[in-house]
Amino acid sequence: MVEIGDAALQFCLPSGTEPEICLKDYLGKWLVLYFYPKDNTSGCTREAMDFTAALPVLRNLGAEVLGISRDSPASHRKFAEKHGLGVKLASDQEHGVTEAYGAWALKKMYGKESYGVVRSTFLIDPQGKIAHIWKKVAVKGHVDAVVKKLQDLLHG
Repeated sequence: MVEIGDAALQFCLPSGTEPEICLKDYLGKWLVLYFYPKDNTSGCTREAMDFTAALPVLRNLGAEVLGISRDSPASHRKFAEKHGLGVKLASDQEHGVTEAYGAWALKKMYGKESYGVVRSTFLIDPQGKIAHIWKKVAVKGHVDAVVKKLQDLLHG
């Protein structure tokens, strides 16, 4: 589990668009790293589309966006094509990276308990340190909050 100020945990994961995506590829840029439960579900689709819509603003602030879920690279590719997503998506099928970031937990749904992804976002600075964390994210308004936090960190 990482905290604000910690070095972001390094990883390389398969992607739907390239052989693998590594955290080190983003050094020198801000990175919005978000963990989400499942491709093509309503909340996850909305979040990915909101981040895609905000990409011009985020890139203007020197940031890129990477989403991680347990879905396969093929699922990510279809998800991105179906919804015209501009964000990169990485596949953590064994959920090791998701667990390491503290975005994997026991959840209760319809009275049943099971482990799964807790929607979480980590803002990583250009030096590779955790600048901000959002846990148990509600999709509505989240991307705006991420943009505002990045603006605040950049411009005080």
